[in-house]
Amino acid sequence: MGDFKKFSSKQLRVLTWWEDPLFRSFDAIICDGAVRSGKTSCMSISFAAWAMKCFSETSFAICGKTITSIRRNVVVPLIKNLRDFGFECKEKASSNYFDVTFRGRTNRFYIFGGKDEGSAALIQGMTLGGVLLDEVVLMPRTFVEQALARCSLNGSRLWFNCNPENPSHWFYTEWIMKKEQKNALYIHFEMSDNPSLSPKVLKRYKALYSGVFYERFVLGKWTAQSGVVYPMFDYRRHTFTVPPICSRFAVSCDYGTVNPSSFGLWGESGGVWYRLAEYYFDSKTEGRLCTDEEHYSALEKLIGDRKVEAVVCDPSAASFIECIRRHGKFPVRQAKNDVLNGIRRVSDALLSGKIKFSVGCKDALREFSLYRWDESRGCDSVKKENDHAMDDIRYFVSEFLGGAEDSFFVASVKR
Repeated sequence: MGDFKKFSSKQLRVLTWWEDPLFRSFDAIICDGAVRSGKTSCMSISFAAWAMKCFSETSFAICGKTITSIRRNVVVPLIKNLRDFGFECKEKASSNYFDVTFRGRTNRFYIFGGKDEGSAALIQGMTLGGVLLDEVVLMPRTFVEQALARCSLNGSRLWFNCNPENPSHWFYTEWIMKKEQKNALYIHFEMSDNPSLSPKVLKRYKALYSGVFYERFVLGKWTAQSGVVYPMFDYRRHTFTVPPICSRFAVSCDYGTVNPSSFGLWGESGGVWYRLAEYYFDSKTEGRLCTDEEHYSALEKLIGDRKVEAVVCDPSAASFIECIRRHGKFPVRQAKNDVLNGIRRVSDALLSGKIKFSVGCKDALREFSLYRWDESRGCDSVKKENDHAMDDIRYFVSEFLGGAEDSFFVASVKR
């Protein structure tokens, strides 16, 4: 077993609530709040320990947005911890379940991904002793409610954890705001509630975020997005006039016919990516439409004689992607189009100084000052205007600076 640190009082409550006389009458537990606060690791260990203490020969479910994310962030570290604690674990990855045996009892834990409305059918018809929903706000309500409906055995309980989103989110309004009605124990976490984080690491994480992302990911608040999307953009800090010598090149494309097309040429030097030049064509301003071949000619002119690693393109631009492939000159990839995660990644890149913009990229610089959250919709969404360079920048950052999604620290307690 590794070098574990003492749990905080909130983490201990998560670990023991189901056998504590003060809390064991609750039917559910909800943990929300900051990233890196240790809530995921504590909840998963507690969920498995409760299941093994109270049931035998029973099925349980551990659910996340995707099988990949739930396996990486929850199942792999959970199995390691259970084995360290003396539990026998047998995983059958091809069937998405693992069996746990301890002191003559064996239970099965199924793994589910709830990424869209159709995912509800995957869990339909099961009978469960309990369900753990990791990052519940990222799953469709239909999937969550179907999973909860499967927990029909006597003594079954519901386990939720998440990072905050918009306060109009259905989970906030239906579960957190109605926790007494749902008979749910609610525990709110801040980043400082994880004693395994040193002051230096805490300071680093706090520096990664600003604005609403700071309030959500560090303070753990359910805060609505408002104003400009990138308030951390600073013209003096994030622009340059003389480009450095670059060793790598790439292009990002947001393709439009009636709407503008925006292409960005990027070069990497010293771990920083520089937007060296751009092509921006607005058919409404120009008074005419461009064909795929005309846009491709502009792409060739933008790249010049540079060797690009990839042209990262709007995934909906099927005809233009095919045009690039047909010419066979540049490798082309479909961009990741998760808007909110992409915005977070761009925010991180701006804060860390990993992306900079030539003063000649006038349309990208113009859009930074105009790109805004849509407050009228009551959810996290951006206005579909002044967003074409913003989209191509998001595609680029998600592809070349995105990295793996964060997982949570694991901590334990000295006995």
